[in-house]
Amino acid sequence: MSVDIGQLEAFVQVAYLKSFSRAAQALQLTQPSVTARIQALERELGSELFERGGRGVRLTDAGEAFLSYAARILQLLKEGRDAVEEVRHLHLGHLRLGSALTISTYVLPKLLHLFRQRYPGIGVSVRTGRSDHVLQMVLGDEVQLGLVRALYHPDVETVPLYQDDIVLVVPKGHPFAREGKATLDEVTKEPLILFDRGSSYFGLITSYFRQLGKSPQVAMELDSLEATKRMVEEGLGIAMVPKVTIGRELQVGALVEVEIVDAPPLTRTIALIYRRNRRRSRPAMAFIDLLRAYYGLEMTEM
Repeated sequence: MSVDIGQLEAFVQVAYLKSFSRAAQALQLTQPSVTARIQALERELGSELFERGGRGVRLTDAGEAFLSYAARILQLLKEGRDAVEEVRHLHLGHLRLGSALTISTYVLPKLLHLFRQRYPGIGVSVRTGRSDHVLQMVLGDEVQLGLVRALYHPDVETVPLYQDDIVLVVPKGHPFAREGKATLDEVTKEPLILFDRGSSYFGLITSYFRQLGKSPQVAMELDSLEATKRMVEEGLGIAMVPKVTIGRELQVGALVEVEIVDAPPLTRTIALIYRRNRRRSRPAMAFIDLLRAYYGLEMTEM
């Protein structure tokens, strides 16, 4: 069989537009040229693909059967051409990321700094939201990749990146700060500041105490992690926060990390997610390669 791309393009356009003349305009060809391509394709397939009548053009049963395959071939060809262009012009691509709020504020800036150093011409857009919202962005092809707490969905690949440690922090001068450690009973006697009731962190922290059979003294609830840290600095209570969020405060001594000596550590997994069975763009693969190197990951399936 000898079918060329021009014949497939003509066939698909006539099928979609239901008109030889409109297909000719879309392809910037003459109508006789389009007709000739369709006739050549019909001879090659040994079957008529269109019924021509006074009311226009419609597909025959053979044409209906062939249409999805022709459209798929053209789509694959487009993706192949795009892939080649991305290899040749990686610096011209665009990366669309979705990120959970905490990750976008405290982790993603360093990653994107490294990414822009390697690929300064790639445009980057970031959409933020809670992890379940980012999952929906990935499923809806609104973003190419997502950075979230580990979520699992049959249409999504989940690749663990690192462990997000949730640690106890107190202000400088607090009794716990001098020892750098405390017992669980001692912790539950202190005023605890919780943040963002709608977030997974809130549920994770409250479940942690509940599973240990303890009821902390909740002094206040805030809707902001940054505000929570400032309240702790002012001595209004203690808090459990992601360790990645307190680097500056630990460095300047505004907050002190305290070990809870008789309780297990509290952690959760942060992961990369992306759609299964979808071709990933060169910018997306470049970012994945950066994550692989940065976190020392073995991601052979990617």
